Amino acid sequence: MLGILVVFIVSWAVLLLVSREHISVLGIQPNRRRLKEFSAGILFMALIGMINFLWQSSFKEVTYIQNPDFGLTQLLGSVWWTIKAVVFEELLYRGALLYLLIKRIGVVKACLLDAIVFGIYHWFSYEMFGGPLVPMIYVLLLTGAGGWMFAFAFAKTKSLFASIGLHLGWNLVAIVVFSSGPLGDQWLLSQGDPSEFTGWATLLFFSLQAIAAPGIVTWYLVARSRRSASI
Repeated sequence: MLGILVVFIVSWAVLLLVSREHISVLGIQPNRRRLKEFSAGILFMALIGMINFLWQSSFKEVTYIQNPDFGLTQLLGSVWWTIKAVVFEELLYRGALLYLLIKRIGVVKACLLDAIVFGIYHWFSYEMFGGPLVPMIYVLLLTGAGGWMFAFAFAKTKSLFASIGLHLGWNLVAIVVFSSGPLGDQWLLSQGDPSEFTGWATLLFFSLQAIAAPGIVTWYLVARSRRSASI
């Protein structure tokens, strides 16, 4: 929570000093449209996450069982931790700096730059920096694609609600539901002897996360902007 507060204050100061604008330009005030975008983002990426993990389990011949030690207290704590982590990252990577970049260099260039920085950040958060090159490239492309999706959602909706919803939907499913994250064992535990993916299977799941999901979101937001412009 302290990290979120610090990033929020710094964002406010940057906007005030650099562009003389209020932090409300980041779209942090809730309204009906923003709450709908937030909810749609959570549902869409939660669905993508469920498809991804369950589909992978069928390829790997892995089953999931409920963790008998996972109770309401741990659930609430894990969800709260995930929310804080997502809000922190969104304020940092899709907040004041991206807003100013969009004003200086345009939406596409700013979102691409944000995606690259977000991907590089995950080298360090996953403790991969300096490791084998191929996995580093894979993570850069995978998380960078997610970074593009979150950044483009922020740019087109002019609000952090959509990007937070998209980000949160994936993280809740990955971390809290399928125990694939820094919190360790959560609700579902994998059982079985997972096999390594073949090249085409790796490409298939990479395409779902890095091409299909960001592509759908990008297409929808562009189409919505065109409809709004034509009215």
